[in-house]
Parts: sequence; structure tokens; C-alpha cells
Amino acid sequence: MKLSQFKFFLPEEQIALHPLEERDNARLMVLNRKTQTIEHKIFKDVLDYFDEEDLFVLNDTKVFQALLYGEKEKTGAKIRVFLLRELNAESRLWDVLVDPARKIRIGNKLYFGEDESLVAEVIDNTTSRGRTLRFLYDGQSVEDFRKKLKSYGFTPLPEDLQRLRDVEAQDEFDYQTLYAKNEGAVAAPAAGLHFSRELLKRMELKGIETTSVTLHAGLGNFRDIDVEDLTKHKLDSEQMFISEEAAHTINETKDKGRKICVVGTTTMKTLEFSVYSNGHVKPYDGWTNKFIFPPYDFKVSDALITNFHPSQSVMLMMAAAFGGYEFVMNAYKIAVKEGYRFLSYGDAMMII
Repeated sequence: MKLSQFKFFLPEEQIALHPLEERDNARLMVLNRKTQTIEHKIFKDVLDYFDEEDLFVLNDTKVFQALLYGEKEKTGAKIRVFLLRELNAESRLWDVLVDPARKIRIGNKLYFGEDESLVAEVIDNTTSRGRTLRFLYDGQSVEDFRKKLKSYGFTPLPEDLQRLRDVEAQDEFDYQTLYAKNEGAVAAPAAGLHFSRELLKRMELKGIETTSVTLHAGLGNFRDIDVEDLTKHKLDSEQMFISEEAAHTINETKDKGRKICVVGTTTMKTLEFSVYSNGHVKPYDGWTNKFIFPPYDFKVSDALITNFHPSQSVMLMMAAAFGGYEFVMNAYKIAVKEGYRFLSYGDAMMII
């Protein structure tokens, strides 16, 4: 398939700038692949489609404060730095994105914080916007430095949101699932943002089981695709982990013939990267750059919960692969017409 086939018009006013006060009161569009029908629900209705011993698979990654605001030495130019990946803890080396990138060259120093006590030097260019930074911090331990870095950081909202509003203190809570545990993501698994404590408790009382995997979502999910032929697009690698316990729970549920609902495209990517041909999942600890787009034969999940994603995004492509290209793209047209809220703080879609 081609990139242009996933383009749609999204009115700016339908980008959700903040989440709803009650997480599970978001709208839910339910797509039934068998009947090719669409229902309009509220997210808390999601449990009506599942029974005792069915399984929800969650991504328990936790977003860290990956966004830094600094100044360039001498000129004082304002620079935004997005931490992507720690390359070497002892040497304080990080892969980052910088904006505006044209002003930042090898050898430049960047200063962060009002007291400018956190300093980094650019030691390499990795892409047009990518740089490798060495933080010049003489703390006694790696842990001291990480605490320092975190104290200067802000919640890394996706750029589509940052373009429309500033990062706020409340985002540190809002842009995090209630079950987030393993820190390392620079983007939240947005489908999980709809789960409230009350909804999770109702799941437990109904006998619906949950298990967690980890995929530390990176900015590659939001990076513009610059090739028309999707087979030529390469995703950035992301760290993932499936425990033996989680793999056993998923496989046992499948063997029982119960439904498996995957919460989020990051979770789906994790499972499909580590699946056997019989639909069983194996434990894994490593990295993946799996890119799923139509056509694709999914082997694990019976249902997918996801948000409404940007035009031409890899998340939209995965949803279209799972639900069927024409069905999902038509559902997006309906979502725009019906005023659904889009992106990370927006409404949800469930494909069954």
C-alpha cells in the first residue's frame, strides 16, 4: 500500500487539547469486522463486549520527563531538546532531537535551567534533527545525574499537541496510564489513558483478566513518513519486554478459546513481534522495529482498542491492517463528521 492512501483531513478543532475529567467517559466507536457495522458508545461500555476469563493485554510502560528547554551558548538562542535514548549511562551520552536543528552543530554547548547548571555538548549529528549529546555533569553517580535530568524535564506531549498549547504541570499525571510501571517511554500508550480505577475494578469483578507487556514507545511512531512505498519505510527501534508469566497467560487464554483484547498499537506491535505461527507468544527481552500495515495476518488478538490517530501515521496503518483498510478509513471519515476527538487525549476506537 501507499502512504497517500492513509491521508485524511482532520479539522484542528477536533484535536483534543486536554483529556476529559473522567477518563472512561470518552466516546468509543466500535467497529465489528464480521458484520461491518459501527456503534457509537462511551468508553466505560467496553466491558459489555467481554466475559469472564477473557483477557486484556496492556502496555505498562511509563513516560519519563524527556522534554528539555535550553539555550545555545553565546547566542542565547532558545532550543528544545527531546531525549530519545540513553546511549551510555557512565558517559552521560544521549540520542536526542533538537529544534530548531539548523542552529545546532557539533561542538556547540547547550545550557538548561534558570541557573544553567545542566550543560550538554553536541558531539555528533545523527539525522537532520537528531544529535548525540554528552551531558557535562560531575555528580557522584549515574543515579544522581538521572535525578538531575528528570528535575529539568517536562512531560513530552506529541508535537501536534505542543503546536497548539504549552506543556502543563497536570500533563505529568494526565499523560500517563494508571498502570504505568516501567519507565522508559517518550510517548504514552494513549489507548490505555481511558482506563479509570473504577473501570479496572469493574473488569476484576466481572472476571476479566489482565496482563502486561512493555514497549517503550518512541517518537518514530509520530515521525513523518517520507516514502510513498510503505515497504521502504523503516521504523526506529524500540525496547520491549514480555515476561514468561505474561506469555503463559496469553497462551493459556488462547488455548481456552477466550477472547484476547489488545490495548493500544504499541501492545499489538509487541505481541506480533514475538509470536509463533500457532498464535502463541514467546517471552522476549530486546528491541523491535516492526512496522505493521495492510495487508497483515494478525495471530494473537481478537480485538484492538486504540485512539484516533493522525493522518498518514503508523498507528492508523496498524488499525487499518487489523480492521480492514476500507472499513477503518470510512470509520475515520465518520469520526470527523460526528465530531469525535482525535489524538492522545481524544476518543477511542475498538475493533472487534
